[in-house]
Amino acid sequence: MPKPGGSAASSPLVGGSEEPTLKEISVSGRRAWSLAPLDVPEIELDLPEKSEERVALPEVSEHDLVMHYTRLSHRNFAVDLGAYPLGSCTMKYNPKVCDWAAEHPAFRDLHPATPASSAQGALAVLVEAERYLCEITGMDRATFQPPAGASGELTGLLLMRAYHEDKGEERSKILIPDAAHGTNPASVTLGGYQAVEVPSNDRGMVDVEALRGLVDGQVAGLMLTNPNTLGLFEENIVEIAEIVHEAGGLVYYDGANLNAIMGVAKPGLMGFDIVHSNLHKTFATPHGGGGPGAGPVAVHDVLVPFLPGPLPEAGEDGVIRWVTPAKSIGRVHGKHGNFGVVLRALAYMKALGGDGLRRVSERAVLNARYLEELLRGPYDLPYDSPCMHEFVASAKTLKKSTGIRAMDIVKALMDEGFHAPTVYFPLIVDEALMMEPTETQSMQTMDALAAALLSIADRAATEPDALHAAPVNTPVGRPDEASAARHLRVTWRNDDD
Repeated sequence: MPKPGGSAASSPLVGGSEEPTLKEISVSGRRAWSLAPLDVPEIELDLPEKSEERVALPEVSEHDLVMHYTRLSHRNFAVDLGAYPLGSCTMKYNPKVCDWAAEHPAFRDLHPATPASSAQGALAVLVEAERYLCEITGMDRATFQPPAGASGELTGLLLMRAYHEDKGEERSKILIPDAAHGTNPASVTLGGYQAVEVPSNDRGMVDVEALRGLVDGQVAGLMLTNPNTLGLFEENIVEIAEIVHEAGGLVYYDGANLNAIMGVAKPGLMGFDIVHSNLHKTFATPHGGGGPGAGPVAVHDVLVPFLPGPLPEAGEDGVIRWVTPAKSIGRVHGKHGNFGVVLRALAYMKALGGDGLRRVSERAVLNARYLEELLRGPYDLPYDSPCMHEFVASAKTLKKSTGIRAMDIVKALMDEGFHAPTVYFPLIVDEALMMEPTETQSMQTMDALAAALLSIADRAATEPDALHAAPVNTPVGRPDEASAARHLRVTWRNDDD
């Protein structure tokens, strides 16, 4: 029987000694740099920044420095190391051909301030990527300026404000379902609006009647993720959009889960007016660990005049120029967004084609439903409807019978060679385990992941103390997360002082 390719249990990152800090390997007088002999007269600089005291920084050689950080990098769990079912984050394999395209010197070495006349190739990339993105989302124009998903959310809210103010209306409220991503209410507050929560019904969908009761002339719009954060497709999305539109509001699509419906359904045909996409999740870009993202925002024709500018537009002479829309909200990025991420996404879309993108979504849904069925029984499924690309299980019953919580389960899963799923989100599910296996994991890996979770559920009754202590095979055990959050230290301090 084939073995799972997604188990990292054989990785040398498990076990071993603690990595010393730079201070612990520091030797006085050792340097990681050297300068050429001085060939000009030496003078004393009288700089205001000059310090009279020697700063006690670690002193290490270049090789020691490289080895230290390389060892630390080897201790990270990564999508190229093992299965990473982190719900809502889409931690899937990124084809290396996309990196190859992004590293092409003609693009890599191009300065963002290069005049349009000398950067026609790069502008053509943006025009073509925009055309593909509008085709996938059912929109008319898009901007690539927002450098991340949350930035796309804020851009969408600023577009809403500009649209209503252009009509002479001042609206103050944005509706958000109670299962929404945490960035939604944060973006609403940053955008100067009041967030109003819309409850879910007992099936995990937007409570349509409750929505009707909340909609009034002060509602600027509704932010909605579809499929939602429970991994369920909003069956009443057309009716939901009509309710908001009848009150003069706009409907915003949080594209965090666009990877579940590519080539199958278009947000623009569901009634959405504004769509942000996470190129770094839906398509291909190294994702996680703080890498760059891209949150382009696509809109229907009525909102195009308000888009951030400038936008690349091809003239009748075939030359692409920068053009700022008539009522633009202005720039939301210093230049034109994270171009390398757009280039990776375009390479991914061109490599797969329309049929390939559809198969990506179909495979993502199939894998999620397969894993969900394997876990049925030992784990609760509080919203037991056919899921899309992810699902939310619960350890509520397991906790009640054994005392083992979702946090214990995911820590023990690390010892089995798999990254943890998202826990305790969405907030409406007690002891939530949010799993997104993605389309790039094989059936053997799915079987192994399920077997590990089922084994942990079995051990909950017989070895609860062992699970409370997990993980025991990783370089770092279980840190005191509460203390780290309540007593945050973000600066280095010399304890010898």
